[in-house]
Amino acid sequence: MDRRTAVRAMLAGGPAVLVAGSGAPLAAEAKPVPRVAYHLADLEKAGFVLGNLRNHVDGMGGPDGVKLAVVVHGPALRAFRADSGNADFKTRFGRLVQEGVAFHACRHTMDGMKLGLSDLLPGFVVAEKGGVVLLAELQSEGWLYLRP
Repeated sequence: MDRRTAVRAMLAGGPAVLVAGSGAPLAAEAKPVPRVAYHLADLEKAGFVLGNLRNHVDGMGGPDGVKLAVVVHGPALRAFRADSGNADFKTRFGRLVQEGVAFHACRHTMDGMKLGLSDLLPGFVVAEKGGVVLLAELQSEGWLYLRP
């Protein structure tokens, strides 16, 4: 491309035209998958948060469009007991786990409630250093923070 052609190209469409005109392919910029940490401590919000998570996954085009972590501590952990009788809650939770939503139970809350991992719905991992520590770590790693 000679100088006059380059100047015309820049005036007509900027650097993108130059790249395209030079035969180099335009690389599509890959967007990173958003990572969002949900903070759940209030028992009465557990079902609401499962709905938020469902809407979040669906709104991002499915489980591959977003990475979600839920850190549960305090009274909210009671909602996730395996011996809970709420079948709808268990089904909604199980589907989210199958879709890759990571659920973390605070070790300190588990100890205080005398709960083991087997006492919780399948799909939980233990936040060994505590729920609030894990939330701070996730935020320092660039995760967005939501507390519905």
